[in-house]
Amino acid sequence: MNLAYFIAKRYFLSKKKKSFINVISIISMLVVAIGTMALIIVLSVFNGLEGLLRNLYGTVDPNLVVSANVGKSFVYGPDISNKVNSLEEIVSITEVLEDNVLIKYNNAQRVARVKGVSESFIEQGRLEDYLVFGDLKLTSNDISYAIVGRGVQYDLSINPKNDFYTIQMYFPDEVRPGMLNPEKMYRLKNILPGGVFAVEKSYDENLVYVPIRFAEDLFNKKGKRNLLELQLAPSADPNEVKKRLQDLLGSSFLVQSNDEIHGDLYRVLSYEKFFVFLTFSIIIAIASINIFFSLNMLVLDKKKDVAILSAQGATRGLITKIFLLEGCIVAFTGAFTGLLLGLLVSFVQQEFGLVTMGMQTAIIDAYPVKVEWLDVLLTVLSIIVITIVTSIQPALSASKSVAMTDLQ
Repeated sequence: MNLAYFIAKRYFLSKKKKSFINVISIISMLVVAIGTMALIIVLSVFNGLEGLLRNLYGTVDPNLVVSANVGKSFVYGPDISNKVNSLEEIVSITEVLEDNVLIKYNNAQRVARVKGVSESFIEQGRLEDYLVFGDLKLTSNDISYAIVGRGVQYDLSINPKNDFYTIQMYFPDEVRPGMLNPEKMYRLKNILPGGVFAVEKSYDENLVYVPIRFAEDLFNKKGKRNLLELQLAPSADPNEVKKRLQDLLGSSFLVQSNDEIHGDLYRVLSYEKFFVFLTFSIIIAIASINIFFSLNMLVLDKKKDVAILSAQGATRGLITKIFLLEGCIVAFTGAFTGLLLGLLVSFVQQEFGLVTMGMQTAIIDAYPVKVEWLDVLLTVLSIIVITIVTSIQPALSASKSVAMTDLQ
């Protein structure tokens, strides 16, 4: 066995006396363990939330979106249609025409985002898993229906089973000089509520889906579209298809992938995760200050032992190594314990979902957790760096005492 490690382990596991130094070392070990466990758990929760959002947006939102590079809308004609349909990887196209609209139901009113979509939207089944009430339909027997978010339904008390009340939609019309009649300053269309969906707050509280023809009449934009939402074959590479489609459509259009559409959100999550990692690393570093003080006191306590080792031929390097390993044993014991506990808690939550969010949602009830081994590796590396930084000064102090003994 390595001599330096053997002596360091004896100092750590000594049962002859439990001094104040031992108590500080144990406290340091526990704090490092708790900090490491908390860091692993929190990072795993962030990974779980990011994975949940990516899965959610990957299901509800399209793989690719085509929009006008200049202006809000474009004319969707055969030329654009042929170019888009020329790529075999594109299996479905949803035409979209949307804008903010004042909607009324019974005696309540509010502004919502009305999104006119073609029938392919229903065929894709993007809302099937999120329908909470009514039917998932846009048209039936030449009657138009609206699919509303649950937040909109709550605000207006919409009942899809009540055919006596329709949703009234008001949209500003073109105001011409000399127009005095207020009723001609807006367009009004009525539509029956068909179903209610619950996906996520930003969707539920803002979106109302209607047939594309209904939206054309409401917005007075025949043949115009704001977006083309494209679904790709499972084996297709979105980035490759995006590049080829962008080349086909030219600079007049902008093609974006799902990750680019929600890029700001993913970046915010990444920044939050980084600052959480930084914060907990600082907490572990503060906990390691106890290791620094306990090692300094241990150096003072073991002066006689150091003198004996020096007299027996121990070098400065050996003495430095002993106390450096002592600090590593304390820190790594705590870190390894915290690492195991953090992984255990994360895997239990991942499998059984014991800790819930305290509310029933359409997405998930328990906190999502996902362990990424890169996080584990970075945590271990940060603890190694912190331990070396906090242990090296006391170890060097011990080696200096050897040099002074030699001079005497």
